[in-house]
Amino acid sequence: MKKSEAQSENTPVLCIKRAYATPGPEDGYRVLVDRLWPRGIGKSELQVDDWWKECAPSTELRKWFNHRPSRWDQFRQQYIEELDAICGDVSRLHLRCNQRRITLIYAARDEQHNHAIVLRDFIEARILR
Repeated sequence: MKKSEAQSENTPVLCIKRAYATPGPEDGYRVLVDRLWPRGIGKSELQVDDWWKECAPSTELRKWFNHRPSRWDQFRQQYIEELDAICGDVSRLHLRCNQRRITLIYAARDEQHNHAIVLRDFIEARILR
């Protein structure tokens, strides 16, 4: 087996899923990545293994973005800057999982413009590379 094949075998798969979607065994290690607990859903319903509040966008950035697609590019850029500042924390949290499949759980309605996408891409580009 080549070295690159061994590395890819051990590389976790990162997925994202809405908090309101039904949890399943295919999710693997489920991590809530919102700063606030999702409205109207109990802990037993959400079935998360961990909560990475510190990896969520700052309150100021989250409020400014306000889920407006027109602000998406600027939000991504500012959120990546925030993640760069806490990259060591993100890396430690990721290592703590020690799982092949990690599902980042988020509550936003917009499945195309949410911070979980940015966080997944950040982890894949800067931590799993």
